[in-house]
Amino acid sequence: MAPSFQWWAKESHRGTPVVVKMENPNWSMLELESPSEEDFHPSSNKNNNNIGDKGRGKNAKQLTWVLLLKAHKAAGCLTSIASAMLGLGAAIRRRVASGRTDSDTNNEIENDDNNDNDMIENHQTGKKSRFYTCIKLFLWMSVVLLGFEIAAYFNGWHFGSPHLQLQKYLLSTQFGVQSIFDYLYSRWVLIRVEYLAPPLQFLTNACIILFLIQSVDRLILCLGCFYIKFKKIKPIPKQAVRDIESKEGNAETYYPMVLIQIPMCNEKEVYQQSIAAVCNLDWPKSNMLIQVLDDSDDPTTQILIKEEVYKWQHEGANIVYRHRVIRDGYKAGNLKSAMNCSYVKDYEFVAIFDADFQPTSDFLKKTVPHFKDNEELALVQARWSFVNKDENLLTRLQNINLSFHFEVEQQVNSVFINFFGFNGTAGVWRIKALEGSGGWLERTTVEDMDIAVRAHLHGWKFIFLNDVECQCELPESYEAYRKQQHRWHSGPMQLFRLCLPEIYRSKIAMWKKANLIFLFFLLRKLVLPFYSFTLFCIILPMTMFVPEAELPVWVVCYIPATMSFLNILPAPKSFPFIVPYLLFENTMSVTKFNAMISGLFQLGSAYEWVVTKKSGRSSEGDLFSMVEKDPKHSQRGNSLPNLDAMEKEQLLLTRKKKHNRMYRKELALAFLLLTASARSLLSAQGIHFYFLLFQGVSFLLVGLDLIGEQVE
Repeated sequence: MAPSFQWWAKESHRGTPVVVKMENPNWSMLELESPSEEDFHPSSNKNNNNIGDKGRGKNAKQLTWVLLLKAHKAAGCLTSIASAMLGLGAAIRRRVASGRTDSDTNNEIENDDNNDNDMIENHQTGKKSRFYTCIKLFLWMSVVLLGFEIAAYFNGWHFGSPHLQLQKYLLSTQFGVQSIFDYLYSRWVLIRVEYLAPPLQFLTNACIILFLIQSVDRLILCLGCFYIKFKKIKPIPKQAVRDIESKEGNAETYYPMVLIQIPMCNEKEVYQQSIAAVCNLDWPKSNMLIQVLDDSDDPTTQILIKEEVYKWQHEGANIVYRHRVIRDGYKAGNLKSAMNCSYVKDYEFVAIFDADFQPTSDFLKKTVPHFKDNEELALVQARWSFVNKDENLLTRLQNINLSFHFEVEQQVNSVFINFFGFNGTAGVWRIKALEGSGGWLERTTVEDMDIAVRAHLHGWKFIFLNDVECQCELPESYEAYRKQQHRWHSGPMQLFRLCLPEIYRSKIAMWKKANLIFLFFLLRKLVLPFYSFTLFCIILPMTMFVPEAELPVWVVCYIPATMSFLNILPAPKSFPFIVPYLLFENTMSVTKFNAMISGLFQLGSAYEWVVTKKSGRSSEGDLFSMVEKDPKHSQRGNSLPNLDAMEKEQLLLTRKKKHNRMYRKELALAFLLLTASARSLLSAQGIHFYFLLFQGVSFLLVGLDLIGEQVE
């Protein structure tokens, strides 16, 4: 019987599995059975007197084998845990020894001309450090209060209900035996009860209400997704595309003019594979034009991309290279400049792919037909898939979030209300709808959501195709992911301020206006990061020091666990990571809350734009595998990276010493939560202690940059 390697499988076999005897040249196998309960009861062996001694000897040997195997397994487990802890300790020592924090990042980027992947503008460090100062102040207060509470505990002030504490105070004052410390602590208890607990409890209740509303919204989305799966609802084009070879010259064949845009900026790790994938799209070359919109400020990168475009031109691809001299407006400015070309009027649709996206050859055949005989349709959005989702823990956790976003949020909103936020890439727009809604605007850092909202206000409809995937990369380092999330959460708040008057003045139905304001913007873009940070990073630690304000256990444990379970359903292979996912989401609430506040009130880093760093995971090996799977389009092999050039570039990159950094806000919150967990021990609050402890460790790992790619 072969052993099962599935950790969730129940092993029905009893005893030690197999022992191999090598006494003879031929293999023989002996199966040992574990001792049963009867072997340990003398009364059950009265009828076995003839074989009693022999049986007891055999059972003793079997028991010895079982115990030895168990001891060996336990020793191996302890060894692996010890090695992991030693590795973690060594990594922490390296971080602390380097002394590099996130405050040093921007200075290094400004001084390093070779850093082609980061472009930060309009940064104000003074305003950005206020948030960290508030957290640090809160941390020092918690440390002082913890010392005060420990001293009170050893002076007889045991932490039960506040009524017992007040009774002790009244008894001590009645008999006149109150010491100076008892007087101070009793006054502190009264201040807590009369002044601190009521507003804190009010804020707690408000966050709990928001938490429940957001949980109900998440539950409704999941029920909508289950309904779609159960009913097998799927967008079907009214007229499918015929194969060009079998239907050439047929009047019913639908091959409209499609413009394809690839915006990029200093992304030399991925430009070859994206250009190769787009040039191999299965679409008539006369009906397709590819624009490579290069915003790179590095001359070497510009030359490499231009040579790649010229190479594909010689292969027969209809592709052009564009480079802006005045690079205003980031990605929106780049796309807007490209749409102003005179030849754009000859095209009906525009497909957009970021530099790390690689559409399959039949991408246009699966998306463009949905526009046929559907004049109200403005956008067809495809789903993202990730080539590096199993690279490290950070990419696995991102995959959980984005799988829920596409599988549940985008699909449900597409089926039931024909509106969702454009993801900025892997989508096809009707140019008439794009221009009729005002075109690309540079007023926010989320130009994709901006154009989607304006198109929705003009009455256009969207379709999301969950079964059409486009490969791309996930950020592998916490620094890149953190900056990406900052842009994704500050931009919607900028857009909300600007679009609110337009929403009120629009002529769409009132329920659509309510959906935009209360669900799309307020609940999912503002309330979610607000209550996540406030409830789990501020209120929960405060209730440990002000126990008169209570936070129910079901809010801390049961509801978050249920929501995490729902979030992880679209990515079932990620179930082993459900606990790290829950803790990491609360950890990221710091960045999301900071971004949300800066975008809403136009603070220092609201308009900070950073190009997400790419690693080029889908490189020559992946391209070779694509050629093997799709030999019909073997031209893709012509764009394989030059290995000699890649080796030289890798040597240049290794000369630049890269370091992981420590993140001050996350570290400060880690020590704050660990301090609160120590305070919860005095109150014997078990669930709160474990949650605060694990959450504090999660903040500590993220603050020391131990969750993403290690590049030291």
